[in-house]
Amino acid sequence: MIIKNNKDIKNMFLVSSIVKDLLLYVSKYIKPGISTGYINDKCHNKIVNYYKAYPAVLGYMNYPKSICTSINNVVCHGIPSYNCILKNGDIVNIDISIFKNKYYSDSSKMFFVGTPNINVLKLCTVTYNSIFYALKYVKNNNKINLIGENIQNYVENYGYSVVKNYCGHGIGKKLHEFPQILHYKNNYNLRMKTGMIFTIEPMVNLGNNKTYIDEDGWTVKTKDNSLSAQYEHTILVTKNGYKILTL
Repeated sequence: MIIKNNKDIKNMFLVSSIVKDLLLYVSKYIKPGISTGYINDKCHNKIVNYYKAYPAVLGYMNYPKSICTSINNVVCHGIPSYNCILKNGDIVNIDISIFKNKYYSDSSKMFFVGTPNINVLKLCTVTYNSIFYALKYVKNNNKINLIGENIQNYVENYGYSVVKNYCGHGIGKKLHEFPQILHYKNNYNLRMKTGMIFTIEPMVNLGNNKTYIDEDGWTVKTKDNSLSAQYEHTILVTKNGYKILTL
């Protein structure tokens, strides 16, 4: 477990502010007829040329692009492509991780392409709100498994399912640090400590929680072809609660 000092936290605020600005920047390109490859290019150029940073996932375990774009039944790790064109009614998760001044930050959010239907809107709203429901339990000395327990309780109350194959993670001078942050009930009894920084990033399916990896080796899809939503924030544990670095 890595406890961040004041210098670490200052740098994490900086890189996190860049990620949240990038998610605002990319929003103007989310519309019918735009390819995810084009969105990737816009993000890459902004990260490298404007922020003088590096897209953390580019080349990570041979991942070929600078962001992840996960559409409709894609749970996570969707690879941007010029052949993948956004259509009215789609939902897409944009996941951005950057590296600057020896530190990483990570965040993602759902975007609606055109006008969403009521079922899509509800799924995304519940997924987003589940983070804040769990954040009530994030503070010094609380058990870390309270995060997953309360996300699962909240999500299942609406009839949705939580993906169990993937999880949040510590973050700082590495993109993925200890501990893992599970989004479902578990017996992980580690206690949160002031200065910990990790991501909370529940993936919630309209159907069941079963997934599979596509032939490209990266794209994770729902087995029953149901829609999936995900939001992610980088969180700092404080003495009396938390700070959302990517809000």
